Amino acid sequence: MASGFFAILDDIATLLDDVAAMSKIATKKTAGILGDDLAVNAEKASGFVSKRELPVLWAITKGSLLNKLIILPIAFLLSAFLPWAVTLALILGGLYLAFEGAEKIYEFFVPHTEEHAITDAMVKSEAEILEMEKAKIKSAIVTDFILSVEIVIIALGTVIEEPLINQIAVVSVVALIATIGVYGIVALIVRMDDFGFRLINFNEEDNSISDKIGRLFVNALPKVIKSLSVIGTIALLLVSGGIFVHNIPFLHHIIPGVPNIIIEFLVGLIIGFLVFLVYKGVKKLLPKN
Repeated sequence: MASGFFAILDDIATLLDDVAAMSKIATKKTAGILGDDLAVNAEKASGFVSKRELPVLWAITKGSLLNKLIILPIAFLLSAFLPWAVTLALILGGLYLAFEGAEKIYEFFVPHTEEHAITDAMVKSEAEILEMEKAKIKSAIVTDFILSVEIVIIALGTVIEEPLINQIAVVSVVALIATIGVYGIVALIVRMDDFGFRLINFNEEDNSISDKIGRLFVNALPKVIKSLSVIGTIALLLVSGGIFVHNIPFLHHIIPGVPNIIIEFLVGLIIGFLVFLVYKGVKKLLPKN
């Protein structure tokens, strides 16, 4: 009886060791897209009033966890019974990411100054501000859903030959790490200025070491956010371009001798603007309310 119990414990320990080793490999495979995920979500989680930053980020984090709970069982079922549907889902997600990246570039070069001015003038009440927050949270969660699909599928691909229980354990671990790790770092980024002010007020001395470090954090935050906005846009195009290049055979070697990262960016950019043009055309054809 006792020997059987210890044999079970030994099997569990072996399984946990295998899962830990495979999770490490899968996390390395998804490291690139986790970086993209960080850049995209840090950009989307910024721009709020200081006291609302963490509540908004927590709302996005809960949405991200819900995304994983939806994606994981579907991914396992599709991988087992309809593998072609996984590729289709990736490509559709890639179209959305490419569109978002192209739209950001378009808005940078063709800013809608009048529209922004009207929006800013209209926002007066707390209810209106909260409504804008909800819209931005929703956009962040939708983007997170698509990036989460890519993370889950890449992680699943590293253990596709393993038993189902190993697949479930490894991919679930990677998905959890993705959510906690990414949004934990995003939280640190958006609270840089608050931490800086705390350091500045740490003592009554002028120009102390804590003052210098605090001012560094405060002055760096706008530059970090601005940089993340640019990096986030590039990340959208790289992730979408990577989806197209890796899942559409004729794009694999479309420009021989050119580094993959450049090909992926160009493919994401071109397809993104094609989708954007289709969107603008359809929007013009639809009747306005």
